[in-house]
Amino acid sequence: MEWDVVDVKPIAPLALRVQFADGTVGKVQFEPSHLTGVFSILRDPIIFQQAYISDGAVAWPGDLDLAPDAMYTAIKAQGEWVLR
Repeated sequence: MEWDVVDVKPIAPLALRVQFADGTVGKVQFEPSHLTGVFSILRDPIIFQQAYISDGAVAWPGDLDLAPDAMYTAIKAQGEWVLR
């Protein structure tokens, strides 16, 4: 799928650079206010740095992942996806 993530790199605290199968590249930025519930574990910089790709999605240990289609749509339109 075009929205499959093929590369992910943490680039700053709470920010990732992602590349999709079609070559689209952009930034995912977490606002601290988004880091609640299941996402609260990402407040730990060591955990956040462990981002990896699982079945075309950005994921972290503990079965936490991001919807690649929503990420792709936002990045394609604005160059970034801000999670507030």
